[in-house]
Amino acid sequence: MMSEKAQIGVTGLAVMGRNLARNFARHGHTVALHNRSYGRTKELVEEFGHEGKFIPSESAADFVASLERPRRVVIMVKAGGPTDAVIDEFAPLLEPGDMLIDAGNAHYLDTRRREAALKAKGLHFVGAGVSGGEEGALHGPSIMPGGPKESYDALGPLLEDIAAKVDGEPCCVHVGPDGAGHFVKMVHNGIEYADMQLIAEAYDLLRQVGGHEPAEIAEIFQGWNEGRLGSYLIEITAEVLKQVDAETGKPFVDIVVDQAEQKGTGRWTVQAALDLGVPVSGIAESVFARALSGGADVRKAAADAALPGPVPAKNYAGDLQADVEQALFASKIVAYAQGFQQIQAASKEYGWDIDPGAMAKIWRAGCIIRAKFLDFIKQAYDKRPELATLLVDDYFLDAVSGAQDAWRRVAAAAAQQGIPAPGFASALAYYDGLRAKRLPAALIQGQRDFFGAHTYHRVDKDGSFHTLWATDDRKEVDA
Repeated sequence: MMSEKAQIGVTGLAVMGRNLARNFARHGHTVALHNRSYGRTKELVEEFGHEGKFIPSESAADFVASLERPRRVVIMVKAGGPTDAVIDEFAPLLEPGDMLIDAGNAHYLDTRRREAALKAKGLHFVGAGVSGGEEGALHGPSIMPGGPKESYDALGPLLEDIAAKVDGEPCCVHVGPDGAGHFVKMVHNGIEYADMQLIAEAYDLLRQVGGHEPAEIAEIFQGWNEGRLGSYLIEITAEVLKQVDAETGKPFVDIVVDQAEQKGTGRWTVQAALDLGVPVSGIAESVFARALSGGADVRKAAADAALPGPVPAKNYAGDLQADVEQALFASKIVAYAQGFQQIQAASKEYGWDIDPGAMAKIWRAGCIIRAKFLDFIKQAYDKRPELATLLVDDYFLDAVSGAQDAWRRVAAAAAQQGIPAPGFASALAYYDGLRAKRLPAALIQGQRDFFGAHTYHRVDKDGSFHTLWATDDRKEVDA
């Protein structure tokens, strides 16, 4: 087998790496295989060797030797130190023009650092976001590769081959230089956090206010999935809510501990947004909601203290199901608008020249946040590439305008009945902040100038000003 060279290699054969390797092989590519423990490599070949051509190797040197030039090495290991260790192991074995492709959930700043270091050695480093989980990796993920444009000429056709397709178009495109691919994947995951939180709040309201059981709510979500809310997350939500625990006979959702875990990409999204000065309040609230759910000791202390508040009354003045659908759709639009604004801000900051419409296009299939309305997002950016926010596009403006009354009724009902709905509330507050003719930030600037002489701008003339607050006449001076 060693007489034949592989077009691509995968090192790190846990579930995601194994499935990507199988996906390449299923599409007719010869795939080199390597894993720290050879047993996992051997198992893959024994179990799935019939799916295509694999070249297993026990050592890194043999693995590299089995690849055609330019060598394409896909790394599928844990982010952080393990990824650096693999790079340090393989880089000395490669030659100028060869490429290392990190297809894990790496932090984009790590990707920028690695790309610069390897570029100095003549090697190409590609940070590629891969979304779709283990099923997507096997059957067709959404792929967001960054790195040098010239590397995409040799790598792109293989990635496009295994990516999900929409009307024959692959859900894969070169995103931009260095860390652009991993940044976009990070924001994708941040939007995913927000989307999941909003769906969970919709479920909670339908159950606590509407009095519906999980199986009934599953039917509601199935109906929504046939309309404008149609998406992978809505689809699987219905499946989860239909599930019954075999041991107890109770709804599955009732036997699961209500503490949501996270792997960090949502938190990274919020941290990056703070650095860029972009308000991703919906994503932030979803991250904080997971943190609150996981704070078992704090929640127990609150329960023991019996913090006072209203009890959900299971009454609603209106059509709850219709109103929640409106609130969910409007809040979802806000989450995507914030995410795309963050991508645009980072593209400008780092000179990545990311096409936001292309990102919407490759998220239409394969990825976790795939949804029907991504077509409208693509159309919005195709019409106006420099669109400041999705909320001013005609389609989304009409949608949010139509949701106004219902959105506010739902947020108010949640507050009045003591049901936490931070996603809905923050999305509405963000929307109202954007449309406000004047914000109370003017007062904040006055406070800042008072205690720190930070200066302020006036509405009626140019320049920076400072008021001498400590003087008797509090005179204004040019700053």
